[in-house]
Amino acid sequence: MRHANPLSAANVDCILRTIQSSLARLGFGPYSHAASLWVFFAGCGVAELSISFLICTPLERFWPLTNWPKRNSIAADVAYAFFVRIVLFPLIAYFEFHWLRQTLDGFLHARAITPLSLTELIPKLASWPAIAFIANFAILDLADYWRHRLSHRIGWWYGIHSLHHAEEQLTFWSDDRSHVLEDAITYVWLIAVGLAIGVPSMQFPFLILCFRFLGSISHANTRVGYGWLGEHIFVSPQFHRTHHALRAAGRRSCNFGTALSLWDFSFRTARFRDHTVETGDAGAEPALVNGSWGEQQLAGFRRMARLARRGKKTPAPRTT
Repeated sequence: MRHANPLSAANVDCILRTIQSSLARLGFGPYSHAASLWVFFAGCGVAELSISFLICTPLERFWPLTNWPKRNSIAADVAYAFFVRIVLFPLIAYFEFHWLRQTLDGFLHARAITPLSLTELIPKLASWPAIAFIANFAILDLADYWRHRLSHRIGWWYGIHSLHHAEEQLTFWSDDRSHVLEDAITYVWLIAVGLAIGVPSMQFPFLILCFRFLGSISHANTRVGYGWLGEHIFVSPQFHRTHHALRAAGRRSCNFGTALSLWDFSFRTARFRDHTVETGDAGAEPALVNGSWGEQQLAGFRRMARLARRGKKTPAPRTT
């Protein structure tokens, strides 16, 4: 686990060895290493989801922004959340950590090339692992800001991204509501940036978990805010709800930040004073809004194909 903090690497190695030995006793000997990594990352993902649930549920119950006369089913959103934590996140973490990073490092070392990293560029960061973690987090968040902004500018891309915007009753469960094709694009994007800046192999999954945690809070249906200063640094629930406003669907959207609102402030895409309550996408077909997981995925493909054929980048906005 090159680049990782020694203490953290030792702790993770100890956990992985324990899981691996347990799996070996259960008959998974030939696959115990890969399975232990999968179990470890899945456990981390479920733990993060549990923490988000424990924080966001009271916020939405006792300090809600809005109450709906009739609640839509959240079964699909819950399915998304567990799919991301148990299947997708462990898959990406295993691929990035166990295969891609080691393969790339081996290729570079064989040619006597030193892999690029922030600690190589700024040696003092090696003595401050927490600062290095925050720096990597900020760079990945900046990259995700531009990915998110592009997804609203490119027609076919917005077709699949609109699955996320079709949510009319935004809650913390809505964070993971995303098309599988867009998930693939997002992770390829972040992995490429992570490799380019030399994010430590064991650090990358925990950076993703931080994004997931802050994303859950920013989607929460709550009137709780971060104050003037906090909302000019972090994406608050109200700030992100403005991004999901009906009149802001497609290219007219704003507030693209994933975790840090300072990128929107810096690139003049921030809108702080809106008091958005109603969310959704007027151009979304019913299956995108309230369909099952499979129906939403198919509807996302259909809308992507329509927008690609028509060459349009936005649906017609609906006046609220």
